[in-house]
Amino acid sequence: MSSNINFIKKLFFLSDKRRFSLFLPFLLMRASLEEYDNNWSKVRIRLPLNWVSKNAAGNMFGGFQASLADPIPAMACMRKFPNHRIATKKLEINFIRVGNSDLMLHFDFDPAQEQQIREELAEHGRATPCFDMTYIRADGKICSTIKNTVAIRPLGYVSHLENTP
Repeated sequence: MSSNINFIKKLFFLSDKRRFSLFLPFLLMRASLEEYDNNWSKVRIRLPLNWVSKNAAGNMFGGFQASLADPIPAMACMRKFPNHRIATKKLEINFIRVGNSDLMLHFDFDPAQEQQIREELAEHGRATPCFDMTYIRADGKICSTIKNTVAIRPLGYVSHLENTP
């Protein structure tokens, strides 16, 4: 998987939108980057309901929703906080309504939260922010809400837990 990411990063002549679509997990899900700004402060991604993403009842699998929502805040943080190790720490999804259509993932990176993270990194060298996202159905109703906690650590950071058996 990392070779796919490294290869895509080298394709500097392609737009962010095209590079996004070539990332293998998103390509297989047929996810499409519909709206974004260059620093990923506002992102809208379409997750299509199709024969692969439908469960037995004809609605979107929750796993498809989780798979797309998982890396998005981390990807945004990579843009804003380079030279840090960034990964999803925790992902919570609240399924409010069935996903009976294509879904649009809404992610917004609040400038106040960005400033708070910068202050936390300056003071402690690490941060663990939580981001809220939603999936919206084609009828405009909220399908799911997501809370995604991201670990932002300095390069070379080793948790004390990694050294325990």
